[in-house]
Amino acid sequence: MEEVLAELGREGLQSDARFTEAWVHQRKERGYGPVRIRQELRDRGVPAELIELNLDESDAEWYPRLLEVRRKKYGTSPPSSYREQARQSRFLYQRGFSSEQIQRLFRSDE
Repeated sequence: MEEVLAELGREGLQSDARFTEAWVHQRKERGYGPVRIRQELRDRGVPAELIELNLDESDAEWYPRLLEVRRKKYGTSPPSSYREQARQSRFLYQRGFSSEQIQRLFRSDE
């Protein structure tokens, strides 16, 4: 198996860098956050250097994605109670957004 992968790599048909870039893009588009994407890549054996190169948790585009994921699931109205906010927070954690990103969302009441 290793020989086959090495041969594919030499021929340019297999690339961990391309896989990582494509995975990050695909998961972002499906509404997943950076924490979950990072863990999925680790689970798939992607080297940490490639993950860091392709996934920046401080990237400004995560907040708009977080807003879109929340709006798609819960609409535009802010949570009506602390219990509802906690429920939405759990969903967003499960999607892979960080606690800082989620706290920012509910502090701004968007």
